[in-house]
Amino acid sequence: MLFELLYPLRDIFAGFNVIRYITFRTIWAALTALTLSLLLGPWLIRMLRKMQMGQYIRELGPKSHQAKAGTPTMGGLLIIFSVLVSSLLWGRLDNFFFWLILGATLAFGAIGFIDDFMKKVSRKNEGGLSSKAKFLLLSMVSLAIALALYYHPGYNTQLSVPFFKLVVPDLGWGYVVLAVFILVGASNAVNLTDGLDGLAAGPVLVAASTYLVLSYLAGNYKAATYLQIFFVPGVGEVTVFLGAVVGAVMGFLWYNAHPAEVFMGDTGSLALGGMLGTAALVTKHEILLAVVGGIFVVEALSVIIQVGFFKVSHGKRFFRMAPLHHHFELKGWPESKVIVRFWIVAVVLALAAISTLKLR
Repeated sequence: MLFELLYPLRDIFAGFNVIRYITFRTIWAALTALTLSLLLGPWLIRMLRKMQMGQYIRELGPKSHQAKAGTPTMGGLLIIFSVLVSSLLWGRLDNFFFWLILGATLAFGAIGFIDDFMKKVSRKNEGGLSSKAKFLLLSMVSLAIALALYYHPGYNTQLSVPFFKLVVPDLGWGYVVLAVFILVGASNAVNLTDGLDGLAAGPVLVAASTYLVLSYLAGNYKAATYLQIFFVPGVGEVTVFLGAVVGAVMGFLWYNAHPAEVFMGDTGSLALGGMLGTAALVTKHEILLAVVGGIFVVEALSVIIQVGFFKVSHGKRFFRMAPLHHHFELKGWPESKVIVRFWIVAVVLALAAISTLKLR
Protein backbone atom coordinates (compact mmCIF):
# COMPACT_ATOMS: atom_id res chain seq x y z
CA MET A 1 0.00 0.00 0.00
CA LEU A 2 2.75 2.44 0.94
CA PHE A 3 4.57 1.55 -2.28
CA GLU A 4 1.57 2.58 -4.38
CA LEU A 5 1.07 5.73 -2.33
CA LEU A 6 4.60 7.00 -1.81
CA TYR A 7 6.77 5.73 -4.67
CA PRO A 8 5.03 7.91 -7.31
CA LEU A 9 6.00 10.93 -5.17
CA ARG A 10 9.74 10.25 -5.51
CA ASP A 11 10.12 13.12 -8.00
CA ILE A 12 8.73 15.51 -5.39
CA PHE A 13 10.75 14.12 -2.49
CA ALA A 14 13.74 11.93 -3.39
CA GLY A 15 13.58 10.18 -0.01
CA PHE A 16 10.53 8.23 -1.15
CA ASN A 17 12.74 6.40 -3.65
CA VAL A 18 13.95 4.12 -0.85
CA ILE A 19 10.58 2.40 -0.70
CA ARG A 20 11.27 0.63 -3.98
CA TYR A 21 13.89 -1.54 -2.31
CA ILE A 22 12.65 -4.93 -1.17
CA THR A 23 15.22 -5.05 1.63
CA PHE A 24 13.98 -1.75 3.10
CA ARG A 25 10.33 -2.80 3.01
CA THR A 26 11.14 -6.25 4.41
CA ILE A 27 12.88 -4.77 7.45
CA TRP A 28 10.01 -2.40 8.15
CA ALA A 29 7.42 -5.11 7.55
CA ALA A 30 9.16 -7.18 10.24
CA LEU A 31 9.35 -4.24 12.65
CA THR A 32 5.71 -3.30 12.05
CA ALA A 33 4.45 -6.85 12.61
CA LEU A 34 6.65 -7.22 15.71
CA THR A 35 5.30 -3.98 17.18
CA LEU A 36 1.69 -4.93 16.44
CA SER A 37 2.00 -8.38 17.99
CA LEU A 38 3.75 -7.03 21.10
CA LEU A 39 1.16 -4.31 21.60
CA LEU A 40 -1.91 -6.41 20.87
CA GLY A 41 -0.73 -9.57 22.67
CA PRO A 42 -1.91 -8.63 26.19
CA TRP A 43 -5.29 -7.45 24.88
CA LEU A 44 -5.87 -10.65 22.91
CA ILE A 45 -4.87 -12.83 25.86
CA ARG A 46 -7.40 -11.00 28.07
CA MET A 47 -10.11 -11.38 25.44
CA LEU A 48 -9.43 -15.11 25.02
CA ARG A 49 -9.57 -15.58 28.79
CA LYS A 50 -12.80 -13.64 28.96
CA MET A 51 -14.28 -15.82 26.21
CA GLN A 52 -12.99 -18.91 28.05
CA MET A 53 -10.99 -20.04 25.05
CA GLY A 54 -8.72 -22.17 27.20
CA GLN A 55 -6.60 -25.14 26.13
CA TYR A 56 -7.90 -28.65 26.82
CA ILE A 57 -5.19 -31.02 28.06
CA ARG A 58 -5.52 -34.75 27.44
CA GLU A 59 -5.17 -36.95 30.51
CA LEU A 60 -2.99 -39.36 28.49
CA GLY A 61 -0.33 -36.71 27.99
CA PRO A 62 2.61 -35.94 30.29
CA LYS A 63 1.39 -35.13 33.81
CA SER A 64 3.35 -31.86 33.84
CA HIS A 65 1.02 -30.54 31.13
CA GLN A 66 -2.06 -30.62 33.34
CA ALA A 67 -1.04 -27.27 34.82
CA LYS A 68 -1.45 -25.75 31.34
CA ALA A 69 -5.18 -26.49 31.23
CA GLY A 70 -7.11 -23.30 30.61
CA THR A 71 -4.22 -21.38 29.04
CA PRO A 72 -5.72 -19.23 26.24
CA THR A 73 -5.41 -20.74 22.78
CA MET A 74 -6.19 -19.44 19.27
CA GLY A 75 -3.24 -17.06 19.70
CA GLY A 76 -2.56 -17.63 16.02
CA LEU A 77 -5.03 -14.80 15.47
CA LEU A 78 -2.35 -12.44 16.77
CA ILE A 79 0.16 -13.72 14.20
CA ILE A 80 -2.30 -13.64 11.31
CA PHE A 81 -3.56 -10.14 12.08
CA SER A 82 -0.06 -8.72 12.49
CA VAL A 83 1.10 -10.34 9.24
CA LEU A 84 -2.00 -9.18 7.38
CA VAL A 85 -1.72 -5.52 8.40
CA SER A 86 2.05 -5.30 8.03
CA SER A 87 2.27 -7.09 4.68
CA LEU A 88 -0.57 -5.05 3.18
CA LEU A 89 1.15 -1.91 4.40
CA TRP A 90 4.62 -2.67 3.02
CA GLY A 91 3.99 -5.13 0.18
CA ARG A 92 3.29 -4.40 -3.47
CA LEU A 93 -0.38 -5.04 -4.10
CA ASP A 94 0.10 -5.75 -7.81
CA ASN A 95 2.14 -8.91 -7.23
CA PHE A 96 0.65 -12.36 -7.87
CA PHE A 97 2.94 -14.26 -5.48
CA PHE A 98 2.26 -11.79 -2.67
CA TRP A 99 -1.49 -12.38 -2.89
CA LEU A 100 -1.06 -16.13 -3.29
CA ILE A 101 0.96 -16.63 -0.10
CA LEU A 102 -1.23 -14.18 1.82
CA GLY A 103 -4.36 -15.98 0.64
CA ALA A 104 -2.86 -19.36 1.52
CA THR A 105 -2.01 -18.19 5.04
CA LEU A 106 -5.52 -16.85 5.59
CA ALA A 107 -7.21 -19.94 4.13
CA PHE A 108 -5.23 -22.43 6.20
CA GLY A 109 -5.69 -20.21 9.24
CA ALA A 110 -9.47 -20.18 8.67
CA ILE A 111 -9.55 -23.99 8.74
CA GLY A 112 -7.57 -23.94 11.98
CA PHE A 113 -9.90 -21.32 13.45
CA ILE A 114 -12.95 -23.46 12.68
CA ASP A 115 -11.27 -26.46 14.30
CA ASP A 116 -10.24 -24.47 17.40
CA PHE A 117 -13.66 -22.89 17.78
CA MET A 118 -15.45 -26.23 17.51
CA LYS A 119 -13.15 -27.67 20.18
CA LYS A 120 -13.91 -24.82 22.56
CA VAL A 121 -17.66 -25.12 21.99
CA SER A 122 -17.54 -28.86 22.73
CA ARG A 123 -15.13 -28.30 25.66
CA LYS A 124 -12.96 -31.23 24.66
CA ASN A 125 -9.94 -31.74 22.46
CA GLU A 126 -11.68 -34.32 20.27
CA GLY A 127 -14.61 -32.01 19.53
CA GLY A 128 -13.11 -30.15 16.58
CA LEU A 129 -13.24 -31.02 12.92
CA SER A 130 -13.05 -34.72 12.19
CA SER A 131 -9.81 -35.97 10.68
CA LYS A 132 -11.56 -36.60 7.36
CA ALA A 133 -13.19 -33.17 7.28
CA LYS A 134 -9.94 -31.40 8.13
CA PHE A 135 -8.00 -33.39 5.52
CA LEU A 136 -10.64 -32.63 2.89
CA LEU A 137 -10.58 -28.89 3.61
CA LEU A 138 -6.78 -28.76 3.64
CA SER A 139 -6.66 -30.71 0.38
CA MET A 140 -9.18 -28.40 -1.30
CA VAL A 141 -7.24 -25.26 -0.33
CA SER A 142 -3.96 -26.92 -1.35
CA LEU A 143 -5.38 -27.93 -4.73
CA ALA A 144 -6.55 -24.36 -5.37
CA ILE A 145 -3.06 -23.02 -4.61
CA ALA A 146 -1.39 -25.69 -6.75
CA LEU A 147 -3.66 -24.96 -9.72
CA ALA A 148 -3.12 -21.20 -9.35
CA LEU A 149 0.62 -21.80 -9.65
CA TYR A 150 0.28 -24.33 -12.47
CA TYR A 151 -1.74 -21.93 -14.64
CA HIS A 152 0.22 -18.81 -13.73
CA PRO A 153 1.96 -17.53 -16.89
CA GLY A 154 5.67 -18.25 -16.88
CA TYR A 155 5.63 -20.56 -13.86
CA ASN A 156 7.42 -23.79 -14.67
CA THR A 157 6.74 -27.25 -13.30
CA GLN A 158 10.37 -28.29 -13.09
CA LEU A 159 11.62 -29.55 -9.74
CA SER A 160 14.79 -28.26 -8.11
CA VAL A 161 16.83 -31.05 -6.50
CA PRO A 162 19.35 -29.96 -3.82
CA PHE A 163 23.00 -30.87 -4.54
CA PHE A 164 22.23 -31.79 -8.17
CA LYS A 165 22.07 -28.65 -10.30
CA LEU A 166 21.54 -30.56 -13.55
CA VAL A 167 18.69 -32.68 -12.21
CA VAL A 168 15.56 -30.62 -12.95
CA PRO A 169 12.77 -33.04 -13.92
CA ASP A 170 9.65 -31.49 -15.41
CA LEU A 171 6.72 -33.04 -13.56
CA GLY A 172 3.93 -31.54 -15.67
CA TRP A 173 0.60 -32.30 -13.99
CA GLY A 174 2.52 -34.34 -11.44
CA TYR A 175 3.69 -31.02 -10.00
CA VAL A 176 0.13 -30.27 -8.89
CA VAL A 177 0.03 -33.57 -6.98
CA LEU A 178 3.40 -32.83 -5.38
CA ALA A 179 2.28 -29.31 -4.44
CA VAL A 180 -0.85 -30.60 -2.72
CA PHE A 181 1.23 -33.16 -0.81
CA ILE A 182 3.70 -30.48 0.32
CA LEU A 183 0.99 -28.08 1.47
CA VAL A 184 -1.10 -30.65 3.34
CA GLY A 185 2.02 -32.24 4.80
CA ALA A 186 3.57 -28.95 5.91
CA SER A 187 0.41 -27.70 7.59
CA ASN A 188 -0.12 -30.95 9.47
CA ALA A 189 3.56 -31.27 10.43
CA VAL A 190 3.65 -27.82 12.05
CA ASN A 191 0.36 -28.62 13.77
CA LEU A 192 1.82 -31.81 15.28
CA THR A 193 4.92 -29.96 16.45
CA ASP A 194 2.89 -27.39 18.37
CA GLY A 195 2.84 -29.35 21.63
CA LEU A 196 5.21 -27.44 23.92
CA ASP A 197 5.63 -23.76 24.77
CA GLY A 198 7.33 -22.11 21.80
CA LEU A 199 8.29 -25.42 20.22
CA ALA A 200 6.55 -24.72 16.90
CA ALA A 201 7.10 -20.95 16.89
CA GLY A 202 10.90 -21.22 17.13
CA PRO A 203 11.46 -23.52 14.12
CA VAL A 204 8.83 -21.59 12.13
CA LEU A 205 10.79 -18.41 12.83
CA VAL A 206 13.96 -20.09 11.57
CA ALA A 207 12.27 -21.59 8.50
CA ALA A 208 10.53 -18.34 7.56
CA SER A 209 13.84 -16.48 7.86
CA THR A 210 15.48 -19.06 5.60
CA TYR A 211 12.80 -18.77 2.92
CA LEU A 212 12.99 -15.00 3.25
CA VAL A 213 16.57 -15.27 1.99
CA LEU A 214 15.64 -17.82 -0.67
CA SER A 215 12.76 -15.72 -2.01
CA TYR A 216 15.01 -12.69 -2.33
CA LEU A 217 17.64 -14.71 -4.22
CA ALA A 218 15.10 -16.43 -6.47
CA GLY A 219 13.57 -13.07 -7.37
CA ASN A 220 16.91 -11.48 -8.23
CA TYR A 221 18.10 -12.42 -11.72
CA LYS A 222 21.82 -11.86 -11.06
CA ALA A 223 21.81 -13.77 -7.76
CA ALA A 224 19.73 -16.63 -9.18
CA THR A 225 21.98 -16.94 -12.23
CA TYR A 226 25.14 -16.91 -10.13
CA LEU A 227 23.82 -19.55 -7.73
CA GLN A 228 22.28 -21.59 -10.56
CA ILE A 229 18.83 -21.66 -8.99
CA PHE A 230 15.50 -21.00 -10.67
CA PHE A 231 14.83 -17.34 -11.33
CA VAL A 232 11.18 -16.61 -10.58
CA PRO A 233 10.22 -13.09 -11.74
CA GLY A 234 8.20 -11.28 -9.08
CA VAL A 235 8.78 -13.74 -6.26
CA GLY A 236 11.11 -11.29 -4.56
CA GLU A 237 8.01 -9.57 -3.16
CA VAL A 238 7.38 -12.66 -1.03
CA THR A 239 10.45 -11.52 0.92
CA VAL A 240 8.42 -8.62 2.30
CA PHE A 241 5.60 -10.93 3.33
CA LEU A 242 8.00 -13.31 5.06
CA GLY A 243 9.57 -10.35 6.83
CA ALA A 244 6.14 -9.65 8.31
CA VAL A 245 5.85 -13.32 9.32
CA VAL A 246 9.23 -13.21 11.07
CA GLY A 247 8.24 -10.10 13.01
CA ALA A 248 4.80 -11.42 13.95
CA VAL A 249 6.14 -14.78 15.15
CA MET A 250 8.85 -13.05 17.19
CA GLY A 251 6.18 -10.96 18.89
CA PHE A 252 3.99 -13.99 19.50
CA LEU A 253 6.94 -15.91 20.92
CA TRP A 254 7.31 -13.17 23.54
CA TYR A 255 4.05 -14.43 25.06
CA ASN A 256 4.35 -18.06 23.97
CA ALA A 257 7.79 -18.71 25.50
CA HIS A 258 7.87 -21.10 28.46
CA PRO A 259 5.80 -20.78 30.58
CA ALA A 260 3.36 -19.80 27.84
CA GLU A 261 0.69 -17.18 28.37
CA VAL A 262 -1.04 -18.17 25.13
CA PHE A 263 -0.94 -21.00 22.59
CA MET A 264 -1.21 -20.52 18.83
CA GLY A 265 -3.74 -23.35 18.40
CA ASP A 266 -4.62 -24.85 15.04
CA THR A 267 -5.41 -21.30 13.91
CA GLY A 268 -1.72 -20.47 14.02
CA SER A 269 -0.09 -23.82 13.30
CA LEU A 270 -2.09 -24.60 10.15
CA ALA A 271 -1.67 -21.03 8.88
CA LEU A 272 2.10 -21.08 9.41
CA GLY A 273 2.47 -24.58 7.97
CA GLY A 274 0.52 -23.64 4.87
CA MET A 275 2.57 -20.46 4.57
CA LEU A 276 5.85 -22.39 4.66
CA GLY A 277 4.60 -24.88 2.09
CA THR A 278 3.54 -22.07 -0.22
CA ALA A 279 6.87 -20.30 0.24
CA ALA A 280 8.68 -23.48 -0.76
CA LEU A 281 6.57 -23.77 -3.92
CA VAL A 282 6.76 -20.18 -5.14
CA THR A 283 10.53 -19.95 -4.59
CA LYS A 284 11.08 -23.28 -6.42
CA HIS A 285 12.80 -24.82 -3.39
CA GLU A 286 10.20 -27.49 -2.77
CA ILE A 287 12.36 -30.43 -1.67
CA LEU A 288 14.58 -28.17 0.42
CA LEU A 289 11.62 -27.65 2.76
CA ALA A 290 12.27 -31.15 4.10
CA VAL A 291 15.66 -29.90 5.29
CA VAL A 292 14.68 -26.40 6.39
CA GLY A 293 11.68 -27.80 8.24
CA GLY A 294 13.40 -31.00 9.32
CA ILE A 295 12.02 -30.65 12.86
CA PHE A 296 8.48 -30.71 11.49
CA VAL A 297 9.27 -33.69 9.25
CA VAL A 298 10.70 -35.73 12.13
CA GLU A 299 7.77 -34.87 14.39
CA ALA A 300 5.28 -35.99 11.72
CA LEU A 301 7.24 -39.16 10.97
CA SER A 302 7.33 -40.04 14.68
CA VAL A 303 3.53 -40.06 14.72
CA ILE A 304 3.35 -42.19 11.56
CA ILE A 305 5.90 -44.64 12.96
CA GLN A 306 4.13 -44.82 16.31
CA VAL A 307 0.72 -45.51 14.76
CA GLY A 308 2.10 -48.02 12.25
CA PHE A 309 4.17 -49.88 14.84
CA PHE A 310 1.23 -49.95 17.25
CA LYS A 311 -0.89 -51.68 14.62
CA VAL A 312 1.62 -54.24 13.38
CA SER A 313 2.86 -55.10 16.88
CA HIS A 314 -0.66 -55.41 18.29
CA GLY A 315 -0.45 -52.70 20.91
CA LYS A 316 3.27 -52.06 21.46
CA ARG A 317 4.79 -48.58 21.19
CA PHE A 318 7.93 -47.59 19.29
CA PHE A 319 8.27 -44.31 21.23
CA ARG A 320 7.18 -43.69 24.77
CA MET A 321 4.77 -41.18 23.30
CA ALA A 322 4.33 -39.35 20.00
CA PRO A 323 4.95 -36.75 18.66
CA LEU A 324 8.66 -37.04 19.38
CA HIS A 325 8.89 -34.12 21.82
CA HIS A 326 6.67 -36.02 24.26
CA HIS A 327 9.02 -39.01 24.03
CA PHE A 328 11.90 -36.90 25.32
CA GLU A 329 9.69 -35.42 28.04
CA LEU A 330 8.82 -38.89 29.30
CA LYS A 331 12.52 -39.76 29.26
CA GLY A 332 13.00 -37.06 31.86
CA TRP A 333 14.06 -34.04 29.81
CA PRO A 334 12.67 -30.77 31.23
CA GLU A 335 10.29 -29.04 28.81
CA SER A 336 12.60 -26.04 28.40
CA LYS A 337 15.50 -28.34 27.43
CA VAL A 338 13.43 -30.10 24.77
CA ILE A 339 12.36 -26.76 23.32
CA VAL A 340 15.81 -25.15 23.19
CA ARG A 341 17.46 -28.27 21.76
CA PHE A 342 14.82 -28.50 19.03
CA TRP A 343 15.45 -24.82 18.24
CA ILE A 344 19.19 -25.50 17.95
CA VAL A 345 18.56 -28.38 15.57
CA ALA A 346 16.26 -26.13 13.51
CA VAL A 347 19.02 -23.53 13.14
CA VAL A 348 21.57 -26.19 12.14
CA LEU A 349 19.20 -27.59 9.51
CA ALA A 350 18.52 -24.11 8.13
CA LEU A 351 22.25 -23.45 7.77
CA ALA A 352 22.69 -26.81 6.06
CA ALA A 353 19.86 -25.95 3.66
CA ILE A 354 21.38 -22.58 2.75
CA SER A 355 24.75 -24.25 2.21
CA THR A 356 23.26 -26.31 -0.62
CA LEU A 357 23.05 -23.12 -2.69
CA LYS A 358 26.84 -23.29 -3.12
CA LEU A 359 26.98 -27.05 -3.54
CA ARG A 360 24.89 -27.30 -6.66
